[in-house]
Amino acid sequence: MESNKVSKGKILTNGIIKENPVFRLVLGTCPTLAVTTSALNGISMGLAVVFVLVCSNMMISLLRKLIPDIVRIPAFIMIAATFVSIVDMVMAKYLPDLYKTLGLFIPLIVVNCVILARAEAFASKNTVIDSALDGLGMGFGYTISLCIIGVIREFLGSGSFFGMEISFLQNTAMTIFVLPAGGFLIFGMVMALVNHITSCVETSKKGETKKRDLIERVVQKETETNVRIDVVNKILTDDKSSLDITKEVNELKKDIKPLNHEVDKDGNNNGVINENSNKDSDAKNSKEDK
Repeated sequence: MESNKVSKGKILTNGIIKENPVFRLVLGTCPTLAVTTSALNGISMGLAVVFVLVCSNMMISLLRKLIPDIVRIPAFIMIAATFVSIVDMVMAKYLPDLYKTLGLFIPLIVVNCVILARAEAFASKNTVIDSALDGLGMGFGYTISLCIIGVIREFLGSGSFFGMEISFLQNTAMTIFVLPAGGFLIFGMVMALVNHITSCVETSKKGETKKRDLIERVVQKETETNVRIDVVNKILTDDKSSLDITKEVNELKKDIKPLNHEVDKDGNNNGVINENSNKDSDAKNSKEDK
């Protein structure tokens, strides 16, 4: 992918909508299902991935020409592990409760498919700024996906919203949605809905593109037809003018012919020669007229 042919805005929004890592590319499914028992957990995990993704993308882009191809995957993992360690230590120090909730899934960000996929597919082939934008887009897309699943599971399974209990749902909450089975169910339903909406939008865009192409073809054909008509009219006009000119030339030649006879009366041979030349010229003119 060559970033110089793609706008910055498209790079940023690509991971949020068109190539959403969870619902469209189906990457990082394990932590997605494991930590989305609540909306707060989903957002926290998503923000951690955003930090690691942006920083690792920028570092890999800076070092892309120095890393040999044969060891690029281990190098990508080492770079990602550096930033994951920073996140792990900061959360353990300042957010111990959240750190305990997320548990092992923070260190496992190192081998998250989203991190390695963007490092291999984009960061190793593009500039630092474009890689940072790609990391932001993919990270926000991942965070939004986890938040959506977390809100639905928390609402249906625990009867709460971002930790705030909803009284009329406490007695009707279905615990299955907090369990892995409910996570798979919600994940599949949301993915199907997102893919359906995306396919409808893409279909409508293709229809509009076909309409535009058809209109352009019709306009082009009309333009070509008008040009041809103009050319034909011009040719016909030129033919009429050439015919008028040839008629005038023939009339002048008829007027000139008797004058030549009068001038050559004194010399018979000259008259004969002039007559023969006039006959030859008339013959040539008649051929040209034809």
